[in-house]
Amino acid sequence: MAKIAVVIFPGSNCDRDAFYVVKDILGKSVTYHWHDEPIRDEYKAVILPGGFSYGDYLRAGALAKISPAVSSLGPFIDRGGWVLGICNGFQTLVEAGYLPGALMKNRSLQFQCEDVHVRIESTKAPFFDDGMKGKVLRLPIAHSEGRYDADDATLGSLRTRNQIALRYVGPKGEEEDRFNANGSAAAIAGITNERGNVFGLMPHPERCSDEALGNTDGLTLLRKLGSIV
Repeated sequence: MAKIAVVIFPGSNCDRDAFYVVKDILGKSVTYHWHDEPIRDEYKAVILPGGFSYGDYLRAGALAKISPAVSSLGPFIDRGGWVLGICNGFQTLVEAGYLPGALMKNRSLQFQCEDVHVRIESTKAPFFDDGMKGKVLRLPIAHSEGRYDADDATLGSLRTRNQIALRYVGPKGEEEDRFNANGSAAAIAGITNERGNVFGLMPHPERCSDEALGNTDGLTLLRKLGSIV
């Protein structure tokens, strides 16, 4: 049984990208997991990929959150399983309550497809360690509902508990509003749960993890998956 699963929803469009990186770049055993099946105990990590699950009807991730795969993630997370939500996967994790806050329409009110720079803020295991903090990465985004928002109490808790994983910055790490790609609160591009085994982000690391694409910055965020035996 493969140890890493990529969940496929109707409307997923980055599932094959994620599968390719795990199998051919990281060299790990990976399988596709259909959305209407509960998550299996044998898995060590689950990836919720980017795309437009269920056509983004109602809100992005609002229908995916009630799928058997996502509904069964609670016990999996409690057992220490890793969950990575990329773009629509992040939206789904927030809608399902596995991560706090909300993802709103971009400040521009437009779909944005461009490269951005983010800085690693977290040292939360298992996705991060001390040596990664402060690194600036160039990653692509492709979303219209990526503006992270939360009330002041939630933002304060995220800061205190080291749950802010990524922030939008300039290419040299500059903290200026013009580099906040979608207008997210505190320029947040990704967060973790308190334990650190659930990680959601709006940029697409799987789209820049192969030398053939001219950018492998995404591997910095995905490489820890390679430690799963």
